[in-house]
Amino acid sequence: MQLYENMQNNVTQTEFIKVENLVRVFWDYKRGEVRAVDDISFTVSPGRVFGLLGPNGAGKTTTLRILGTVLPPTSGKAYVLGYDVVENPIEVRKNIGYLSSNTGIYQRMTPREMLKYFGTLYGMSKEKIIDRTNYILEMLDMNEFADTLNSKLSSGMKQKANIARTIVHDPQVLILDEPTLNLDILVAKSVQDFVLEMKKQNRAVILSTHYLAEVERLCDDIAIIHKGKLLASGTKQEVIEKNNVKNVEELFFNLVDNF
Repeated sequence: MQLYENMQNNVTQTEFIKVENLVRVFWDYKRGEVRAVDDISFTVSPGRVFGLLGPNGAGKTTTLRILGTVLPPTSGKAYVLGYDVVENPIEVRKNIGYLSSNTGIYQRMTPREMLKYFGTLYGMSKEKIIDRTNYILEMLDMNEFADTLNSKLSSGMKQKANIARTIVHDPQVLILDEPTLNLDILVAKSVQDFVLEMKKQNRAVILSTHYLAEVERLCDDIAIIHKGKLLASGTKQEVIEKNNVKNVEELFFNLVDNF
C-alpha cells in the first residue's frame, strides 16, 4: 500500500496511528484531578486490528475520543496518518471512520439516504456516492432494509447503518468503540466479519471491546489499560508469552487483578 504524499516524518509504513505519552486529565469536584489517560504510548499499523482492552473506566473511550478529535489531550501527542490530532483535526477527520459507543442515526432517513447525506458532507461526487453505497449495502448485507426508515430498524440493523455511515468515505483508519455491544450473536458475527474484511483491505483498525473471545478472533495486537495506565502492549502472542499465560482472558485478569 502506498502511503499518502502529504504524510509527515512522524509516521512510517508501519504506523497509521501513533500515540506518544498521551495524558488526559479531568477535574471531578469529589475526587479532584482524575487522570483518565496516564502517559500511554502505542502504534497501530495498516492491515492490523489493534484491541484496546480494559474494564469500565479504564480510559479506553477517552483514548479513542482523542484519536477521533472529539477530546483534546492534556499532554502528549497523537497522530493519524501523520496528522497531529490537535494541529490538523480536519485532516484527521477526513481520513478516519469513527464509531462511538453512543453514535446516533437520523431516524427520519433511510440507510441509503443517510449514506448519500454523509457522502455529500465528505465532498464525494454523486457517482462515487452511488458506487460506494451499493458496495457497502452489499458488503454489510443491508439491501433488504436499505430503504426502510431508520426509526423502524432493529438495534442490529441500526448498528449496521452506523457502520455504513462510518465508512462511506472509504477511510484508511477505523476507530471502533464497542462495535458489538448489546448485539445478538448473529449480528455481532457480521460486524466481526466486517472488521476482518477491513483488515484484509489493509486498513488500520483500533477497537475497544469487553468481549475477550472477540479479541481472540479479531486482534493482531493488544493494549491493556487500567485506571488510565498501560499495563501491557504488543502483538497478542508476544504479550501472552511475556506474561507466561495461556490466553488473553488469563492475561487480562492477571494484569488487572494484580495492578
